[in-house]
Amino acid sequence: MKLLLDEMWAPAIAEALRNRGHEVVAVAERPDLRGLPDEAIFAAAEAEGRVIVTENVVDYRPLAADAMRAGRSHPALIFTSNRTFPRANRRTAGRLVAALDALLTTRETIESEHWFD
Repeated sequence: MKLLLDEMWAPAIAEALRNRGHEVVAVAERPDLRGLPDEAIFAAAEAEGRVIVTENVVDYRPLAADAMRAGRSHPALIFTSNRTFPRANRRTAGRLVAALDALLTTRETIESEHWFD
């Protein structure tokens, strides 16, 4: 499974996961994606066969629902929570790396949504 970390997640998380053998990129380390609207990130993830890791349920869930209603494929989504992974806490990056590594190591397929809460 290939991941695309949304802009709220630091490139260091993607780098740590790559160091563990996973195919992960962060929007923040991709000049072609940085600052683009969610619709463009969603389309890029679909085109690249990546699962989006985001905290942004409000914007991404409707994009997935619209794609499903239109009969189009869409990228799977992994939703995180600021309650479980508070970005202001310096330990969060390591905890998120561990959680994503565990998920990626299981080789579990994510068809639609997965919540880390």
